[in-house]
Amino acid sequence: MKRLKRVAAIHDISGFGKCSLTVALPILSAAGIETTILPTAVLSTHTGGFTGFTYRDLTEDIAPIAAHWKSLDIRFDAIYTGFLGSFEQLDLVTDFFKQFKTKDNLILVDPVMADNGELYKIFTPEFALGMRKLCEKADIIVPNLTEAALLIGEPYQEGPYTKAYIETILKKLSDLGPKKIVLTGVFFNDEELGAATYDAETGEITYTLEKRIPGYYHGTGDVFGSALLSALLNDFNLSEAAAIAVRFTTSSIRKTAEAGTDIRFGVHFEQTIPELLKDLRLQ
Repeated sequence: MKRLKRVAAIHDISGFGKCSLTVALPILSAAGIETTILPTAVLSTHTGGFTGFTYRDLTEDIAPIAAHWKSLDIRFDAIYTGFLGSFEQLDLVTDFFKQFKTKDNLILVDPVMADNGELYKIFTPEFALGMRKLCEKADIIVPNLTEAALLIGEPYQEGPYTKAYIETILKKLSDLGPKKIVLTGVFFNDEELGAATYDAETGEITYTLEKRIPGYYHGTGDVFGSALLSALLNDFNLSEAAAIAVRFTTSSIRKTAEAGTDIRFGVHFEQTIPELLKDLRLQ
């Protein structure tokens, strides 16, 4: 039997509202990947559209957890980071990379901090500079177009975009350090939406677009990133993995729209996992 691959997923836990670890853990596990979690915070709900939520910061627990894992000689095929709530957490995750990076594993950073042209309210422009430094140490980064603009220090531009613009952004992101880029929220007209990839080692740029579904759905970045990593660790190349992630995310959104579920609650990725497993050739 093939050895299980193992991921260290460093995200927050939102008890209600599907995102972060409550998305990453089931998707990666369904894809046959052992998922080790390192929570950065525990919230009663995510922060998008909810008020009165509780927030428990777990910054002080990160270093001791990492030290214990290191003492056990635990090794990871990938390190996957998402929401980080402070400069201190950025530094702690950088230290985690130093401790657990090997020549064979990969670091995937989702620089969660902004969308729709604006930083999330809890972050500052200085935090974006800190996130840029973290991305410099990644093998793969998965920003949306707002985050991409912040990372490269340029004003955000609203779409529709041109391929020339997207390709310039991809290459500037790679100049920060990561050799592989997956850029989300890409569209060239109002009918389709998807992602672009860039592999700096081969020079290949690819696009995957699906029919746009109206509305803004929370947690889709985490759904996308988790599906992307699932495909990469099941030996799909970057463009194939991005295409699988776009299809999975779009189908999850479509099921949610058809059900009429409150968009704050997250998307129906659970109902879409069988489609993901077929795409991954696991069933």
